[in-house]
Amino acid sequence: MRLFFIGDIVGKPGRKILADKLPEIRAEFGVDIVVANGENAAGGNGISRKMAEEIFRAGVDAITLGDHIWDQRCFESEISLIENLCRPANLPAGNPGREYVVVEREGFKLGIFNLLGQTLTKTKADCPFAAADRILASLVPECDAVFLDFHAETTSEKVSMAWHLDGRIAALVGTHTHIPTNDARLFPKGLAFMSDAGMTGPWNSCLGRNWENILKKFVDGRPRAFTMAEGDNRICGCMIEIDNISKRAVSIEPYVWPQFPNTLSALEKSLAEEESMRKAEAEKLASADINDID
Repeated sequence: MRLFFIGDIVGKPGRKILADKLPEIRAEFGVDIVVANGENAAGGNGISRKMAEEIFRAGVDAITLGDHIWDQRCFESEISLIENLCRPANLPAGNPGREYVVVEREGFKLGIFNLLGQTLTKTKADCPFAAADRILASLVPECDAVFLDFHAETTSEKVSMAWHLDGRIAALVGTHTHIPTNDARLFPKGLAFMSDAGMTGPWNSCLGRNWENILKKFVDGRPRAFTMAEGDNRICGCMIEIDNISKRAVSIEPYVWPQFPNTLSALEKSLAEEESMRKAEAEKLASADINDID
């Protein structure tokens, strides 16, 4: 069973590249199940039912969330109506929404749940380690394998959770920092792990926001609006292969498209392609305006 996990989808740019590219990714890699973190899907702040439905139409099978879960007004009244979307399972009791979801493909059932880290995280959350034990007590008898999106700030908390769950779940991938890490690996008892899947959205930015205002705040300390960025859109995530017989992960590979330019020639090519796309979009809009006038 091949699982494709997509790191934090940020705003309209993230949703657009997902809709454009995901069908091709599913076909090219023979992906069975796609899971995506959607907590920044609505303008970089939270998610709405409308945005969740857009992400599902793009080809995502299940959506996980994070600390921005309640940023969009009225989402607390929508969340329980959305199938295959789960909130962090260690939010305090009384929060609405599903603690886990189960997706089935060709008889293989994958349990999916989501947790918030506690270290350096402002959102009120219960102990993620105790919550993981509680959720697994329900999920393991119901599923063939289990996947955890651990939405946490520190790598130490994520690695510790991986050791806690090695041999008990198939895969744990971190989200929240928006920067993909270079530590995709298998643990001794068959858990696939990566500290952070990264961000799906505009990389001409600082973590999806216009970098200028963030830089100014770092320099002078004055508060500013962190508005959505545009340009250099990219999908970040990872591919995980789970053996249908042993129910253990057998491989995990980072996925980045397009690749980051790490040479001058690659940067020049990337900038030229970006400029060409901007011109084509401008010409398309201009043509649409002329047709409207006619």
